Amino acid sequence: MGEIYECIPNYSVGKDEETIEQIAGCFDDQEGVNLVDYSADEDHNRLVVTAIGSPDGLIKSCLESVRVAVDKIDMNEHTGEHPRMGAVDVVPFVPVKNATMEDAVDVARSLAEKIGGHFDIPVYLYEKAATSLDRENLADIRRGEYEGFSDKISKEEWMPDFGPGKVHPTAGVTAVGARKPLIAFNVNLKTDDLSVAKKISRRVRHSSGGFRYCKAMAVDLDEDNLTQVSMNMTDYSKTPLHHVYELIKSEADRYGVDVVESEIIGITPADALLDAAGHYLQLNDFSSEQVIENRLLEDL
Repeated sequence: MGEIYECIPNYSVGKDEETIEQIAGCFDDQEGVNLVDYSADEDHNRLVVTAIGSPDGLIKSCLESVRVAVDKIDMNEHTGEHPRMGAVDVVPFVPVKNATMEDAVDVARSLAEKIGGHFDIPVYLYEKAATSLDRENLADIRRGEYEGFSDKISKEEWMPDFGPGKVHPTAGVTAVGARKPLIAFNVNLKTDDLSVAKKISRRVRHSSGGFRYCKAMAVDLDEDNLTQVSMNMTDYSKTPLHHVYELIKSEADRYGVDVVESEIIGITPADALLDAAGHYLQLNDFSSEQVIENRLLEDL
């Protein structure tokens, strides 16, 4: 078996079912690619696809999905709660099997070069694939979003790594990177007061003094009269989900607000959930080797 990667492209569409299905279909029934999951959110107006496969298969599927996104998505008409800068907003690669992070960087750079050359979209490399320290953090690249990027890209320090030095008129800008597994973890609050979610987000995210491996923002879920603490957990082994969840519950209680539910977008490493189970069940010396499915996989 050759190199295997997880690829989790994000697209700026969450309401147009036809476009969502067309993009997801680019990863379905493709040689060397397994479509694991896709999830669209209307409030975020965003589609997250999760696929696992070979470098060649994933690159081919990604390029086909870019073609669909460029044809179907106009960023001039896009609105949503999630920050975004392009129709194909971000494409991260995660090494899964027989591949190193350096290998994932090579795959990311190969795709980025093809997107820039084939579609005239400016492409930035981020995280482990970044060409400079100030481009490692996706939030720094995305700052200003689509509406502000025409001015941003004109500055010498923000020339793209691939593609033209101007924003695509409808598809915007894309970021491609290589990183460790990330968990998209959201907690919904029983209040329509967005200021509460903003205060709690500030408490948990690293950039304002919270957990080291947590990025968080507040989202208004209009249709449900709820608000959300929307998070990216960049290293669950060092910042466990249950630690963040408990702080959110505690902070919500301060404001007289209940936690309605939590959710994980896409797939997640089993160990992240086993850590939470071990914590809440107070399991002594519990190991992932005690999970029957894990033991069965070892014998296959």
